[in-house]
Amino acid sequence: MRTRIQNATIVNEGKRFVGTVTLEDDKILSIVPSDDTIHTLPPTDRVIDAEGLYLIPGVIDDHVHFREPGLTHKADIATESRAAAAGGVTSYMDMPNVVPQTTTLEALDDKFRLAAEKSLVNYSFFFGATHTNTDMLEQLDPHKVCGVKLFMGSSTGNMLVDREDALRAIFSRSPLLIMTHCEDSSIISANLKSFRERYGDDPDVKYHPAIRNEEACFRSTELAVKLARETGARLHVAHVSTARELSLFRRDPLWDETTGRMKPVTAEACIAHLFYTDADYARLGTRIKCNPAIKSGADRAALRQALTDGRIDVIGTDHAPHLPVEKEGGCVKAASGMPMVQFSLVSMLRLSDEGVLPLERVVDLMCHAPARLFQIKGRGFLREGAQADLVLLRPSSPWTLRREDILSRCGWSPLEGETFNWSVEQTYCNGHLVYNHGHIDTDVCGRQLTFDR
Repeated sequence: MRTRIQNATIVNEGKRFVGTVTLEDDKILSIVPSDDTIHTLPPTDRVIDAEGLYLIPGVIDDHVHFREPGLTHKADIATESRAAAAGGVTSYMDMPNVVPQTTTLEALDDKFRLAAEKSLVNYSFFFGATHTNTDMLEQLDPHKVCGVKLFMGSSTGNMLVDREDALRAIFSRSPLLIMTHCEDSSIISANLKSFRERYGDDPDVKYHPAIRNEEACFRSTELAVKLARETGARLHVAHVSTARELSLFRRDPLWDETTGRMKPVTAEACIAHLFYTDADYARLGTRIKCNPAIKSGADRAALRQALTDGRIDVIGTDHAPHLPVEKEGGCVKAASGMPMVQFSLVSMLRLSDEGVLPLERVVDLMCHAPARLFQIKGRGFLREGAQADLVLLRPSSPWTLRREDILSRCGWSPLEGETFNWSVEQTYCNGHLVYNHGHIDTDVCGRQLTFDR
């Protein structure tokens, strides 16, 4: 089966041009600029006229919580992969804090089995590091597993690792990239005790960024960077939320074309920290409660600047759905996390329209960079012979997010009522049209990501 997408404005690898992309089954067969008079377009079974539309690679989200197994009352692989497809996300990497936690090889294999049965888009899973499973790290298949997730200060059952000897053992022994959640648990505990003494057992959510404060983030991230540089481990710091933390990252390209080397310490920014500030707690309350907390306007401004100066390497969502009832309460009782995967791309395109970063950089951060960072095989770029994961976007078509537009099982978003200027028209995953103008094809077409390591 061949499909020709013609007259699209193609944005890929720092370039923008009008051209035609031909898909054959699950691969990209050819990419021909419109001004190319040498190459003849191959015959096709289906032609899509994409005049006025933009064509980009499928988004790769390196940070989601799809809640399966064990927490499927709020989300599961099927529902959240549908939301991903509707948002132009064709690949995701899921976190280990489910039930049972993904801290054994058997639990990891079980998640791959579930995804093969249920995921509409491509997938991989992080293995969760603990104090007691360091010996398993060397058994992980580097061609199959995206990375090791390490909670350095997050109360996630036995997944909290805060002793330096245990941390050093993980950094020394992991054969894979280590993705860290960095917040110092002792600082958070002391802050929470102080705020409870003043404001009761469940302080108002407006105090969340003061409890999980800049110091807690910086101290933990500082330790992670130190350990990575001392052990030679590949470190990827999740959801950086403060200007101070940015001082720990180099203003270097992710991939050095001259040496062929990857930057050894990298940073992720998430949509919530780029979109909101602590002033938004008054308007949105616990809907924007997440860990690490959304912080000041100055922190948001610094994160936005870092999108274009080399300190932030990728954009993730930390997509973490909870039911509305689970978001009730304050700093203690309300669950932390929000659903974002369906609207991450249009959110970043809005920031591009506002002049925060060029469109080409959005594509780099959301498509190319995750593929490079994790060394994903055959995805993240529009290249002949690559997997046909791609997204057609319509610019200059304002629409306002309504609750009925939300496909995540939890049924809400903090972005409700926001107006976006771009819309996702079509999403192709492995050459399969999984999302088309509001319609989801529920045939499972996602595949397990593989890695060139």
